[in-house]
Amino acid sequence: MKVNKSSNPKASASKVDSKTSAKNLFLNLSIAILLVIIFYLLYSIIIKVLMPAENETAEGKSNVAAAVVQLEVLNGCGVPGIGEKFTTFLRAKSFDVVNLGNYISSDVINTLVIDRRGNLENAKKVAEALGVKKENVIQQINNDYFLDVTLVLGKDFNQLKPYR
Repeated sequence: MKVNKSSNPKASASKVDSKTSAKNLFLNLSIAILLVIIFYLLYSIIIKVLMPAENETAEGKSNVAAAVVQLEVLNGCGVPGIGEKFTTFLRAKSFDVVNLGNYISSDVINTLVIDRRGNLENAKKVAEALGVKKENVIQQINNDYFLDVTLVLGKDFNQLKPYR
């Protein structure tokens, strides 16, 4: 009986070696790429934690008034046309009035200047331009608003600068 030797053991071993060698090379490259990505992410996290961005202060906000303060004027006293008069006055003083409307209530006693972005200096700048008392400048941060300050006109509007 004849045994047919169709394959050479050295040739089949070299085929297996080349297949495993290719797989090992692919796995090694994959591991190297993943390690590079992991080191980059770790570096990014460390840099972010140790060196916060320049515009982030301890409170997270600036203590300097913006060059252009964007605000809305809301009529809270119920007197028709008062919002337009204050809007005209503020625009003449280089404030950017982006919204004019009515407050949810029309019986607000004292005019309020509300900081919406965490920079109280902007609200103080508006209050100073109008002659609003400092105790009527408050902070209600709302990141849903894309403006710096809300002005709610109260029944004391005739004591403010546009009426003096």
